[in-house]
Amino acid sequence: MPPLIIAIDGPSGSGKSTLGRLISRALKLLYLDTGSMYRAVALATLEAHIDPKDKDAVIKLAESLDINLEGDPDSLRTLIGARDVSELIRMEAVTEMSSIVSTIPGVRRAMVARQRELGRRGAVLNGRDITTVVFPDADYKFFLTADARERAQRRFLEEYANHPETTLAETLADMTERDNRDMTRADSPLKIAHDAIVIDSTGKTIEQVFQEMMAKIKEDSQV
Repeated sequence: MPPLIIAIDGPSGSGKSTLGRLISRALKLLYLDTGSMYRAVALATLEAHIDPKDKDAVIKLAESLDINLEGDPDSLRTLIGARDVSELIRMEAVTEMSSIVSTIPGVRRAMVARQRELGRRGAVLNGRDITTVVFPDADYKFFLTADARERAQRRFLEEYANHPETTLAETLADMTERDNRDMTRADSPLKIAHDAIVIDSTGKTIEQVFQEMMAKIKEDSQV
């Protein structure tokens, strides 16, 4: 049986990362959190003091970076060369920069090439254009969504609950702005692939969505 490629798309806070890890672990597949790759570019952009408006400079930087993802789903490490940047890419400044540099077409092309290279050995990938651009011929394509307020609540609890300077209202506003950027960008906008399996996780637990996704995978495979 050839290696499976399972692609998961969806907006911020829809559960892509958590569910991607669960499926990767269940099927013993490599887990590729493609968002971490864009965060790595954002971190490098900040550290090089490059103005993101200088798109040519950002693209040149992205093309030069040796970005890799290693480890099991519960301890996935993001590397730039031999340097582990897993913690650094979760900083708020990197999150903000990531949402900007990820809209640059040349950056996306550089990351897509790397994602395809890593994913062909068999993998679970999540992001915002995995089912439509990176692996449109993936064995299974899922699009996860949920009510915006519920997604904001998840993100707030995950990243900002211990930061009293950030409110749920601000998290919702930031997420709404990011959703708009993702859906309206010129290159690889967030959209639902025509043959994707759409799952609305509003009001559902992670375990319920996981079981729903695994049931779809098991319907016509031998996993």
